Amino acid sequence: MSAPTKRRRHLMDPNNPVRPVNDASLTNVQRWVFSVLAVFTIAHLAIGLVVAGVMIDPDQPSARIGLCIIAGAFGVIGVAAGFAIHRTNPFRPWLLLGLLPTVVGLALVLG
Repeated sequence: MSAPTKRRRHLMDPNNPVRPVNDASLTNVQRWVFSVLAVFTIAHLAIGLVVAGVMIDPDQPSARIGLCIIAGAFGVIGVAAGFAIHRTNPFRPWLLLGLLPTVVGLALVLG
């Protein structure tokens, strides 16, 4: 009988499969990274809408105000998305922070 061949270390051993890692701290870090990316991506969209509202024709105040209101809606959605990713109730007083693009945009457009 021949001796079993020695398996190279970089190859997977079917007799001893590696267990998948289920690390709670890794999941927590992934959740934080994902929520920060989602909130800041949506915040950039809201800021872009405010900039568009400031840059368009001043003879159309309703369009400028409308873009600022839409920016606030996206801001609220962004804050709610951050809470939803963490699996907490998104209906909190922090949700009012999402209206900040509307307030700043209306101050710039109307001021």
